[in-house]
Amino acid sequence: MTVLSNGTINIDFTDDGAGQAVILIHSSVSGNRQWRSLIEALKDRYRVIAVNLYGYGETTPWPGTSPQTLYAQAQLIAAFCEEIDAPVHLVGHSFGGSVALKAAMLLGTQIESLTLLEPNPFYLLKQGGRTHAFLEARALRDHVKCYGALGDWRKVAERFADYWNGDRSWSTMPEKRRSAFAEAFAPNFYEWDAVMDEETTIEELKSLTVRTMVVSDKETRLPIRAIVDLFTTACPHWLFRTIAEGGHMAPLTRPELINPIVRAFLDEGSA
Repeated sequence: MTVLSNGTINIDFTDDGAGQAVILIHSSVSGNRQWRSLIEALKDRYRVIAVNLYGYGETTPWPGTSPQTLYAQAQLIAAFCEEIDAPVHLVGHSFGGSVALKAAMLLGTQIESLTLLEPNPFYLLKQGGRTHAFLEARALRDHVKCYGALGDWRKVAERFADYWNGDRSWSTMPEKRRSAFAEAFAPNFYEWDAVMDEETTIEELKSLTVRTMVVSDKETRLPIRAIVDLFTTACPHWLFRTIAEGGHMAPLTRPELINPIVRAFLDEGSA
């Protein structure tokens, strides 16, 4: 573990390999440990930096005095781009995909490529008139906010696990894993503000010229399917890849499906 500090915020990260930099941005609740397998798959050719977002590992927690924004999270990524001072590749999963997308908008030509693994910019659903999908995401947000405010993180974790990992995931999870999962939820309480209240429009995202790939499971949850559909219509110049039976958490649970796709995309752009 290494820490980058700007005097007020500490950013915890790992740094492996050598070559052009690839910054990995994790999903909610997971932290940068989710990338161990992908790091091994990339570090022979790339410098792989796996960042911990606000509240994960030794990274400074979100203060909670104001709603969290994707801009604030993207500034953590910008700090690394400033240190590296060369174009970087971004790879983000779920919430990390939303952060990566915002960072790409802010950093422009500093980003070499953008890989979005089941990204969750739920704010686009409301903008795009995908009401049913938006309400489904909002219901999960409301559950997290309600029971999180009461400190009942096990109640939060149960619904979250069953939603993203598959029905009955919580009931089949070993007790030790349940406890660790519930204890990791505090940062997610704030992340919902970032993905629900962002105001970047799909028209603005269309203007991204960076080489971009979106990877999703064709049977994933409705809000993610709807987001991918919005991107497919608005951004036909992006590359879209689908996987079968991987689920939303495939970067963690099925790395054998995800890692070769990510590696091939990076290598094609770096050839």
